[in-house]
Amino acid sequence: MTATTTGTTTTAVLPAAPSRLRAVVRTVRSFVRRAPLSAFWGIIAALIVAMAIAAPAIAPYEPLKSDFRAMQKPPSEKHWFGTDQIGRDTLSRVIYGSRASLTVALGAVVFGTTLGALWGLACGYFGGRFDMLSQRLIEFLQSFPDLILAMAIAMALSGGMATVIVAIAITRIPFGGRVIRSVVLSLKEIQYVEAARGLGASHMRLMFRHILPQCVAPYLILATTHLGVAIVIEASLGFLGVGIPPPTPTWGNMLADSLNAGLVPPWWLVLFPGLAITITVLAFNLLGDGIRDLLDPRLRGSI
Repeated sequence: MTATTTGTTTTAVLPAAPSRLRAVVRTVRSFVRRAPLSAFWGIIAALIVAMAIAAPAIAPYEPLKSDFRAMQKPPSEKHWFGTDQIGRDTLSRVIYGSRASLTVALGAVVFGTTLGALWGLACGYFGGRFDMLSQRLIEFLQSFPDLILAMAIAMALSGGMATVIVAIAITRIPFGGRVIRSVVLSLKEIQYVEAARGLGASHMRLMFRHILPQCVAPYLILATTHLGVAIVIEASLGFLGVGIPPPTPTWGNMLADSLNAGLVPPWWLVLFPGLAITITVLAFNLLGDGIRDLLDPRLRGSI
């Protein structure tokens, strides 16, 4: 600490508070030290997201461009992942397919988990008949397998990316509602919430100012772990023909197109899209596990 004296007045210059950038770097460093495996898969997930964003710059060919002189060719120096039955480059289609798959997964998880979290917040706070009716509706939604429910909704609505996002998002609502409701049931009995209620705080202020910020950690855990599930559902819908319609390349569509190449599909048309789905789902699932372990106070000492 340094002091500057002018006459009888002394002004103390306090050290600058650590910037937000330093706080973020410190958090990332702590995460890497405590969960190195999850940090590694987090880097893989970040690279996949970067690949999807920069797809036009890094893809060697246009995903819809056909080369009729190289139809259904195995991997080579010109086409690293081979070509499909009409000569389209598989590597370019895998890269562009990450854009559609990640866009659908992120949109569905953010929309569905957020709506479920707000629903769970209202259920846990108000309780009573509203909570009872809401839980029966959530149980009804959970009685259907996720893929069956998403497929039924996608078939009932018109095709397109927005339809797939809505269909998958509806399957994520019950999980967000149940988890956040359980958190709110314990939070609304804490003393600072009772004190705010005694001071005359409104229901909206209690819910969104005092309770909702404490639900951020479970919300982040739900969002990261459900990304992998959403990617699998999107790929399954594309494989079954009720997802994003062709010719937009998605990993599920590519697996479905490989069946048109013959009774026994060429191995490269199955391996590379399937490998992309596997690595992406594994990366987001393990990243979610690491975030859960980092944010859960009961697990911090066991990492």
